[in-house]
This record gives sequence, C-alpha cells and structure tokens, in this order.
Amino acid sequence: MITDMEKWTRIRRDVLVDDMSRRKACKKYNLNFRTIQKILDRPEPPDERKKSVRDKPKIGPFIPRIHEILEADKKVHRKQRHTGQRIFERLRDEEGYTGKITVVRDEIRRYKQQAAEVFMPLAHPPGEAQFDFGEAKAVYRGREIKVMFCVMSLPYSDAFFCQAFPRECTETFQEGHVRAFEFFGGVPRRISYDNSKIAVAKIVGRRGETPTREFLRLQSHHLYDHHFCLVRRPNEKGHTEGLVKFSRSNFMVPVPQFDDFEQFNQKLADDCRNDLQRQLRGQDGTKSELIEEDRQAMLPIPEDRFEARRVKGGKVNTLSLIRFDRNDYSVPTQYAHREVILVGSLDRVRIVADSHVIAEHVRDWESENVHYDPLHYLALLERKPNSLDFGKPFEEWNLPEVFAVLRRRLESESGSDGRREFIKILRLLEKHKLRELADAIDRALRIGAMTVDVIRILLQEGCESPAKLFRLDGRPQLQDHNIPEPRISQYGVLVGTQEDQS
Repeated sequence: MITDMEKWTRIRRDVLVDDMSRRKACKKYNLNFRTIQKILDRPEPPDERKKSVRDKPKIGPFIPRIHEILEADKKVHRKQRHTGQRIFERLRDEEGYTGKITVVRDEIRRYKQQAAEVFMPLAHPPGEAQFDFGEAKAVYRGREIKVMFCVMSLPYSDAFFCQAFPRECTETFQEGHVRAFEFFGGVPRRISYDNSKIAVAKIVGRRGETPTREFLRLQSHHLYDHHFCLVRRPNEKGHTEGLVKFSRSNFMVPVPQFDDFEQFNQKLADDCRNDLQRQLRGQDGTKSELIEEDRQAMLPIPEDRFEARRVKGGKVNTLSLIRFDRNDYSVPTQYAHREVILVGSLDRVRIVADSHVIAEHVRDWESENVHYDPLHYLALLERKPNSLDFGKPFEEWNLPEVFAVLRRRLESESGSDGRREFIKILRLLEKHKLRELADAIDRALRIGAMTVDVIRILLQEGCESPAKLFRLDGRPQLQDHNIPEPRISQYGVLVGTQEDQS
C-alpha cells in the first residue's frame, strides 16, 4: 500500500511528465477531477487538517468523575491506585455509564498526558556527586537474600562507583562514601541525597533540613557540602537514579552468587573501573579522561581514614547479653545490669564500658541470633561449677583434647573438687592464649602435676624468652672499638670513701 506522499508524486509524474490526461488519472487513481487538479497545483500535500473534536455523548457527562478519581489516586500508595478496568466498573455500577471500556481508557490516557510533569535539565559542573541506594537479589552462601547496594556518581564525567552490603544503615552508608572517595581519588565538593532517615533527622517543608549526627560526622571529616532533594522529586538526582538501574542490570544479572561480600565488592569495583573506558554520546573523550576534570575540582582525601561505625547505648541483661541490630552479644558477667556503649562497624561489634573495650564479636548481619564468648562466663562458672555441662555458652566450645583428658583425671581423683580445680585452670584463658594453655596442660599431664599453680608456673616458663647474645657480626662500626678492662681496686677505694663519710 502506497503512502499519501507516494501517491501524490506518482499522480504528478503521470500527468506532468508522461502526459497522462486528467480524465485517465481520475479513473486510474479513483479520484475526482478537483482532487487531481489540487495535486497538480501543489508539489507536496498540505499539512493535515485539524480534525474537529467529535462530541462524546456517552462518556462526556462522566469525564469530571474520571478526573476526580485520578486526582484522588495521587494521595494513595501507587500499588492501590485505580486501573482502567476498575474505573470503568465504578462508572458502570455507581454512575450508570453504558459506554465501552475503550473510551474510558482513552480519556484516562489523555488526562495523564496533559498532567505529565516536564522537568528542567540541570547543569552539573565538575567535582559534584550524587548518592543513592538500590536493592537487588543475590545468592549468599547458598541462600537467596536481598542486598542493598550504594551508588555514588559524578554527573559531569558519568563515572560511578558501586558497592553491595547486607543492609542499608548508618555504617554501610558511611563506608560506601569512604570507598567511593578512594575510588575517585578525591572528595566531591557537593553531594546530593534523598531524604533517608540515615542522613536526615528532620524534614522542614518538602526538603531535609536537619542532618543526623553521624551524617555530620562524615561530612565534618571530609568537609564536603550536601544537598537534600525535594521529597518525591528524584529528578534532582536523576543521574544516580539511572545508574542504580544500570548497575543492577549490568553488574547483577544473572543473579550473583558469592560467599564473601568483600570478594563481590571487589568484582563490582572492577566493573566500575572497566566502565570508565566507555565513551558517552556527544563527548570527545572516554569517562576516564573526563574524570580527570572532576578530580581537579575535588577536595583532597584526609590522611586519617574515616571509621564507618554506629554508636548506641544499652543495658546488659541478666544473662550478660546486650542487643545490637537485632542480635545478642555476650559481655563479661561482672558487667551485667550495667549501661554500656555499643560500637558497630561492618565486621565487628565492640562493647565499651569504663572507657575501654570489654568485649568484641564478629558482626552478624542476620537477626535473632545469640553470640556467646565462653570466656565471659568463666567467673560465674567458678561460683556455679555444675553449669559447666549445661551452660549455653559452653555448648559449642571446642577445646583441644588435652582439656578433656585433664578434666577426667582431676574428677576421677578428687570428684567435685577436681571439677573446681579444672574451672580455675580454664580461667587462665582470661590472660593467656588457648594454644599456650594447651601446651602447659600437656606438660603438666606428662609430669603428673595437674594443679592450677603448677600449670601457671609452666605457662610463665613458656612466656619467658631466653636472653639473646649480642654479636658483632654485621656491625663493622663496632668491631674496632676496644673496651678497657675494669680495675677492681677502684671499687675498694669507693667503698672506703663511703665508709669514711658515714
């Protein structure tokens, strides 16, 4: 089927070039004489005439109601807004509409096109950045989980950096910044954010106004300026919004599988580094060339690395446990019922009291788990020796075999007193390493002296290092130096002088 322009051109060539009569052209193209004459008078078709808007007798009275429903939808969650089918059913059942659903959908589409917002293109000078979090699925240690990944982008050069974490929280927010600064080789002068609770403590009007203390600590360390976008206006940091989708589609498809977050993050950093070789549409150079202009406008990275951590207070319960981020961690029993400070980083949880660290655990990113350190309960165990076999902290305590041999011999010789002696020996772990104590116990078993005092002496012997001989080998500057022999007679003179003075 030929288009109107093709048909127009053929008619003009047939009549004006090939001398076809107008009457014959009318028969060939099934057009009247006037239409043929209009085609011959104009080299191209006129602009399409504006079609008159036809009356809509069936939908017309219901158009205000459709607009009212669509306006009300703006105030509810997007997943509970009306579909075209649902609006049609309501008009039919509640208002008595008798028309077709296609007319209703056409009116919905026309209204949304008129109401669509137009955004102003924003300028991005070198040295500015945007930051945001996204989420993706991953298989971590054989189990599917949701991971949160942060993206910091430089709109001027289109460079970006991506890292994945188990959760979006204060410490991952801070660590994402620190790693991005190290990747870019500088600190952006201004960073744009959305209004997350991690960064914003108070929203005034439609924009974040009061940053959180931990956000200010990060900002004070690196000295950059911040900008909080308007609520529900992601276009203000649309660059990083787009790169969040790009990172998920290009770096996390198919669904990544890994056993260690740091290894996966190294892979993401390599992906971001390889992406710097891309050349953007309309740009003369690659991203790696443009990022140099970004770096020149950035602030220097402070020499002392920022510590990404979250600090909170808490009270130790009766089981000598303290809760941090939905998991419980043990502390020494002498701190039960006391107020302590918890410091959580990416990989460790430290508990502080009396200005020093009283306990330290590996960070657990799961929830509702309990982490015991058996050493924290040894003081209590000495007062309650029967709990050695039933105490929860000792259930999974895998000690070397020499400890079991020592316990059997002590209990076979002294019964309950032997168990108490064994617990006293266990308490030596509060000051000595497990391997050192195991070696001392092994020596004690061989000589048949199995008391805590003997094992303490053996431990001390193992800790003492023999005196080293001073050699002149390799010290040529000292080899020609002669030290005169001491004269013992001088000592007698000094002693006599002191006696006369007394």
